[in-house]
Amino acid sequence: MAGVPDLGQFSPISLFIIFIWSLLWKGLALWRAATLNQRIWFIVMLIFNTVGILELVYLFGFAKKRFKISELKFWK
Repeated sequence: MAGVPDLGQFSPISLFIIFIWSLLWKGLALWRAATLNQRIWFIVMLIFNTVGILELVYLFGFAKKRFKISELKFWK
């Protein structure tokens, strides 16, 4: 098809998993940046798609209140 890039060796399942992974971490990081009033981080993470890498660095390293794994247990 004209105009459609060749994805090569990526299967639709692997692309879907990468999409869900990125969406999860981006959502958590954007929520944290918004609640901590960190506008610069919010804008940078909103613009750049790094498949969750930038979001993880922010959550576990640069946020005013660092993210803890225990916070993922929202069902308790």
